[in-house]
Amino acid sequence: MEVKAVYKYARISAKKMRGVARAVQGLSVSHATDILRHTPKKGAYLLNKTLKAAVANAENNNELSAEELVLKSVTVDEGPTQRRTMPRARGSANMIRKRTSHITVILASEEKAKD
Repeated sequence: MEVKAVYKYARISAKKMRGVARAVQGLSVSHATDILRHTPKKGAYLLNKTLKAAVANAENNNELSAEELVLKSVTVDEGPTQRRTMPRARGSANMIRKRTSHITVILASEEKAKD
């Protein structure tokens, strides 16, 4: 059985988030949580938050145990970009792009993940 959690409009660029997501792909939930807790990046905090939400969905909605869950996939897609202007010399302006991302975590039970 697969369980999913989505964090939309996270205020981090998808490029920065994907490096953290690759580190925990395919690991058990407990191992991934340990890695994310000790990774000093903003993306690790946001991914850990999404992972906890997926585990809570699995326990409450599907009666699955957290010990037998594995991260089947972690996908990070680009969200909308907020554009701001910054004044520059001689009356010109530069764009500042505040990028967002959508984080999707899919968990599966161990016997399903091995197939």
